[in-house]
Amino acid sequence: MRSSKHPFLPPTRARSVRALTALLVAALVAPGGPLRGQPVQEPTALPSLGDVDGMTLADERRLGDRIARDIYRDPDYLDDPLLGDYLQRLWQPLLTSARTRGEVTPELAERMAWELMISRDRRVNAFALPGGYFGVHLGLIAITDTSAELASVLAHELSHVSQRHIARMLSRQDKVAPWIIGAMILGALAARSNVDVANAAIAGSQAVAIQGQLNFSRDMEREADRIGFSVLTGAGFEGEGFVSMFEKLQQASRLNDDGAFPYLRSHPLTSERMADMKARLPMAGLGSSGPVRAATPPGQPVPGQGLGLNLNLPRQTDLPSILLPAPGLHPLMAARARVLAENGPDRLRAWLASGQAEQVRPGERYAAAWAAHRLGQPALAVQLAQRLRDEVAPEVAWVADALWMEVVLAPAHQRTPAQLAELARLRDQALAAGDRGRLLLGAQAALATGELRPAASRLQTWVVNHPRDAMAWQALSAVYRSQGQTLRAVRAEAEAHVATRDYAGALERLRAAQALPVAQRSADPVEMAVIDARTRDVQALQREAERAEREGL
Repeated sequence: MRSSKHPFLPPTRARSVRALTALLVAALVAPGGPLRGQPVQEPTALPSLGDVDGMTLADERRLGDRIARDIYRDPDYLDDPLLGDYLQRLWQPLLTSARTRGEVTPELAERMAWELMISRDRRVNAFALPGGYFGVHLGLIAITDTSAELASVLAHELSHVSQRHIARMLSRQDKVAPWIIGAMILGALAARSNVDVANAAIAGSQAVAIQGQLNFSRDMEREADRIGFSVLTGAGFEGEGFVSMFEKLQQASRLNDDGAFPYLRSHPLTSERMADMKARLPMAGLGSSGPVRAATPPGQPVPGQGLGLNLNLPRQTDLPSILLPAPGLHPLMAARARVLAENGPDRLRAWLASGQAEQVRPGERYAAAWAAHRLGQPALAVQLAQRLRDEVAPEVAWVADALWMEVVLAPAHQRTPAQLAELARLRDQALAAGDRGRLLLGAQAALATGELRPAASRLQTWVVNHPRDAMAWQALSAVYRSQGQTLRAVRAEAEAHVATRDYAGALERLRAAQALPVAQRSADPVEMAVIDARTRDVQALQREAERAEREGL
């Protein structure tokens, strides 16, 4: 969303978006407060959870699905499997805690998406969307010092959804069509890099009026703080993470926010909010409640579902015992986020230089290796990644191994026989691990080393359980092509399009499979039958999407 014009909506709706982009992300998708200079309308009391007139759970989910579909296609959407796995290691305990506490009811658990999306944006922000979708900027991951700080933001946003704050807010403007609401939200996201466009739109009286209807109240913000704090500590995270995150944001506010901290505008800090969280620390025992903290073993699976970070929550009786991430994991993932968010070579070179010193922290070494990789210096990246492997604590050794695999697999890198042997060993470990990031790395290593059968088997099992994982389908397609199974490769490409709700693209691929030479089609009659059935399924999905579009759902 680098352009001030929205790339996804039809022309008539795109014009509406430009007329309504006064709704900044703060007011629309990151609940908190109004645009600067506008009054706050505070209700005298909050309604009960089920008392949401005008917007059912199904309505909210449909609206969220529509918005999420377009976000997936945006250039700033990032599906980074390793960061995604890390966020799931924070997200799953929070969801488990919220369900145990009764904040996420069985109906909410089933009907909402509970899906995280990462944005490449290096500004500090996170937001909630209708239907249980959540966005996290790389900038937020990068500035946090501990997993508890990052988890505190996720817990706060989760509580906005569990208390149905978004539905309460949206139900206030029943005269505005749902598609306009979605367009406004997407328009606000699109305008985030062009402040002049957003400021100009604020002048429109209609936009200002709708803005006032969509703002969250301070009561809702306080409720999300308090419930989020209990969810955080109930999951086993340190409650101090909530307070230290507030202090970090307050310090940024004192330095006059220059636009790098949109979260300050969406969640304006007050002395009351900070005092409330500090007062709760003794009662929470600094996070002593909740699951016993322990390092997540390298091979332990991280449950998840769908495209990147999507998951389908299991029934409460089936919830696994989820351990919190090892303390040494966060600095490495924060370093990864910093480098991924940076596009300028100067800062990458600075991280590379500082991370080559003899004695540096693991996060600095990780950033240096990843920066060398992004700067097109594969040999140096491999060298630094190997140094990191020699230095990290055992409980996060798998992260260093994953980084080493990534840089060794760079197309420009000339692999030595010793590196190929080590790559084969780590490939087998990665394919045997239960998490998505290492599975996809193992598939890449299988393609590089020619050992394809185990990768095909593991990916087939994965996509059966995670049918909305587009990247896994793409990896499976690449493996099938290398095995000479063109029919299956094309169908896997189609499934990757379905996973991102690109039904037109999926049908094009399915028809391409049906148009393959007779010899290829007749060689795999079972797969051909699946393709014919999936063509009918996707046609039905496309018709349903077009109907919803016409009806403004």
